[in-house]
Amino acid sequence: MKDDLSQFFCPNKDCRHYGLRNQGNIRKRAIYGKDARRLLICSTCKKRFAETRCTVFFGTKYSRETIRQILLHVAEGVGVRATARLLGLSKDGVNRIILVAGEHCARVLQNLLTDLNLTEVQLDELWVFIKKNKARRRWRLNKGKGKAGYGPRSMFPPD
Repeated sequence: MKDDLSQFFCPNKDCRHYGLRNQGNIRKRAIYGKDARRLLICSTCKKRFAETRCTVFFGTKYSRETIRQILLHVAEGVGVRATARLLGLSKDGVNRIILVAGEHCARVLQNLLTDLNLTEVQLDELWVFIKKNKARRRWRLNKGKGKAGYGPRSMFPPD
């Protein structure tokens, strides 16, 4: 699976294969770093790039597993300092990974949502709808367990 290059595309905007996956133009050029990351090359324009380019893993000293652990902790609501302490990392390093991951998510969402032609207000309404449904689902799950139904983590009480 490591040699599957179909997911990569040429990052050179001047290349005729720019942004196109599975065109047969991406080849492995070399291996580098302690994690044995691949250096790739586009056979069309000869542009070289790291396999981690345009990902949260690019340019970091942390392993994929460490970054995964950081993001899992943050997703569970663990603070930056606590995450750093639990994983034995610096708080600045953890904060940097969180910021890079957030920027990456914003770029991905921006690319996904541009074709929908939604206004900012419509996107806000969509976000509120998602949060409200999540709170209702949490309330329904807790209802049969003798719990109050919703608590301080829930934004919206059930209707």
